[in-house]
Amino acid sequence: MIDIESIKQYLLGLQDQVCDGLMQLDSQLELKEDQWERDGGGGGRSRVMRNGNIFEQGGINFSHVHGEGLPPSATAHRPELAGRSFQALGDSLVIHPLNPYVPTTHMNVRFFVAEKEGEEPIWWFGGGFDLTPCYGFEEDARYWHETAKQACEGFGDEDTYAKYKKWCDEYFYLKHRQEPRGIGGLFYDDLNEWGYESSCALMQSVDDHFLKAYMPIVERTMETE
Repeated sequence: MIDIESIKQYLLGLQDQVCDGLMQLDSQLELKEDQWERDGGGGGRSRVMRNGNIFEQGGINFSHVHGEGLPPSATAHRPELAGRSFQALGDSLVIHPLNPYVPTTHMNVRFFVAEKEGEEPIWWFGGGFDLTPCYGFEEDARYWHETAKQACEGFGDEDTYAKYKKWCDEYFYLKHRQEPRGIGGLFYDDLNEWGYESSCALMQSVDDHFLKAYMPIVERTMETE
């Protein structure tokens, strides 16, 4: 059974967890929060962190928007969504460190559901995280991907990590530069084939491994001259 409130509280907690983790490492960070509302329904909680000793700036944003129907541009390629109300929840973050030896990182996680009376809801999870180093170190790359692999263990089959790693590599490939955007990580979308409980659990596993993957790399590189 889909539990929107549970997802919302988890995502708000994740936003708190990431902010707390960054500020514990960099006590000079200044946090500014903005609560906003969407005209069509819903809103969010945006946070910006600036002027730290380690992190120049970071954006960590939560949103929960809803409406009675999707615009034609959204249903053109998904006609099954036409005539349905919708809810979309997500967290999105990007972190920019000061030292170029500390990699920039990005994470996004989202849940979408479209409903119509008398019919089964259409829903899916999506998201992932990736690392964009200015100067890459093999030790960090190995650790990052080993932790990403741990996040996928116990979900789907033994190819789940390889599938989502490949998806990330392809999704964030910079065609105009003919090079990857950093060393990748995990990316997935339209996830519902495992059922709601397992799909939601994967989302939480990926999110819960983000700081485990990123913070040790920051600590190893932040004092590099």
